[in-house]
Amino acid sequence: MHFTISRAHDDDAERLCAIERAAVELFRGHEAWPSYSGMSLPVDTVRDLIARGMVWVAVVDGDVVGFVCLDTDGAEHAIGIAEIDVLPAFGGKGIGAALLEHACAWAREAGYRRVDLGTLADVPWNAPFYAKHGFAVVDKHAPDFARALRRDRENGFPDHLRVFMSRPLEPLAEGDWTVWPAPAKLNLFLRIVGRREDGYHELQTVFRLLDWGDEVRLRVRTDGAITRPKAVPGVPEEADLTVRAARLLAAHTGTAMGAEIEVSKRIPMGGGLGGGSSDAASVLVGLNTLWNTGLDEDALAALGLSLGADVPVFVRGRSAWAEGVGEALTPMHLPRRWYVVVDPREHVPTAALFAAPELTRQAPRATISSFVSGASAENAFEPVVRARHPRVAAALDWLGGFGHARLSGSGGCVFLETRTHEAALGVASRCPGGFTAHVAAGIDPSPLLVARNRIGAKGIVS
Repeated sequence: MHFTISRAHDDDAERLCAIERAAVELFRGHEAWPSYSGMSLPVDTVRDLIARGMVWVAVVDGDVVGFVCLDTDGAEHAIGIAEIDVLPAFGGKGIGAALLEHACAWAREAGYRRVDLGTLADVPWNAPFYAKHGFAVVDKHAPDFARALRRDRENGFPDHLRVFMSRPLEPLAEGDWTVWPAPAKLNLFLRIVGRREDGYHELQTVFRLLDWGDEVRLRVRTDGAITRPKAVPGVPEEADLTVRAARLLAAHTGTAMGAEIEVSKRIPMGGGLGGGSSDAASVLVGLNTLWNTGLDEDALAALGLSLGADVPVFVRGRSAWAEGVGEALTPMHLPRRWYVVVDPREHVPTAALFAAPELTRQAPRATISSFVSGASAENAFEPVVRARHPRVAAALDWLGGFGHARLSGSGGCVFLETRTHEAALGVASRCPGGFTAHVAAGIDPSPLLVARNRIGAKGIVS
C-alpha cells in the first residue's frame, strides 16, 4: 500500500481529532479506558500545532489516515511526541512507524538531542512498538518529566502502567539538512516622526516577536555554491532575499563554504509580519553558525540592515523599541500575551502607502513610557489602509468587536492582543470565511536564537 507523509494543513484539524477518537476505541476494556474515554484532542490545540508546523499526516489515496504531533514544552534539548494515531483499519501497515521516523528525523534536523514520550507498558502498539524504534524506558520521576507526570496523574492514567521513554538522536553531520525557525513579528504601534535627507522615513515602533512563522532549511556545501534547489514562483533566485543574505555573508567573511536553502512559508507575503526579513535573518544566523564564520550579533545585524530595515530585529531575536528606519533597537521586556493574527488575504503594497499624500509623516515623538501607559498605540498606516483596502478594513472591524484591533506594519494583517491562550483561541475559532486566523504567543528570546543555541551546542561533525 502506498502512502505519503506531509505537513498537515489547517483544514485537516477536525479529521485528525476524528482519527484520534477512532484510535482510542482500541483501549475499550483496558484499565486506562476511563482516562482515555474522558479525554479528547481539542481541535483548537491541533490547529495551533499545525500552524506552528508541528504536525505531519499520512495520506492514502487522498485521505488522511494517520498523524503525528510534536510538543516543545519539555526539556530544553528534547522534544516530545504529543500524539501519534493511525486509523485502526490502516494499522499494521507501517504507517505509524513511518510517521514516527519522520518526526524523529525532523527533530534531529532541528538540533534536538532526544525525543520523549509517555505511553502504556502493556499495550503492544505502545511501549513494545516504540522499543522497536530505538526508545528505552527512563525514570519518570526525573526532573525533565515532572510536568508530564503531573499531567498524566491529573488525567487519571494508571500510574503503574504508565512509562516514559526516550530516544537519543544522532549528532548532525556535515552535509545534513538543518531546520531554522523564522518567526513573524507584530508592530504593537507605529508612528512616523519625520523624513531623513536620504528620503527614508523616521519611525518609532515596538516589535513583538512571535512563536509562529516560516521555516528555513539549510544544508552546507563545500564547493562555495549558494543555491535554492526548489524554485519559488515569481521570485528569481538572484532576487530571493535568503539567497542574497547567504551570498552577502559569504562575501563579507570570505568563506569558501556554500549552502542550499529551502523555505516553507507560513507568514503571508505582504502582510506586515516581516516574513521575508525574518527568512533572511534566519539564513544569516544559521549559516554563521554552520559555517563557523564567527560574526557577533552586532556584525550580523549590520549585514542584515543592508538587506532590509526589519532584518536586524530578527537577527537580535528580542522584542524591542525601534527608531530610525527600524534599526535603532532597545530591547523591551514585554508581558506574556497571546495574539489573534488575522490575514484578510489582501496584499498591501508598502511603497504606495509611504507615497500616500494623506499619510501623517510629522507626528510628535512618543516615548517608551507613553507606549507602556497605552497613550501611544496607533499605527500611522491604518487610516490610509482602511481607506484603500476594504478587506483589511473589514478585518479590523470584525476583530475590533473583541477588543483593540490593530494593523501590523503596513498591513494587511491585523491582530488582537489577549491575556490568555484560551481567549485567543476563542476569538480565532469565530473567524469569518474569507479570512484566516492564527494564534501565536509573544516570545523572548525568539525561536531562532533558541535554535542557534541548540544546534550550535549539538555541533556538526566532520
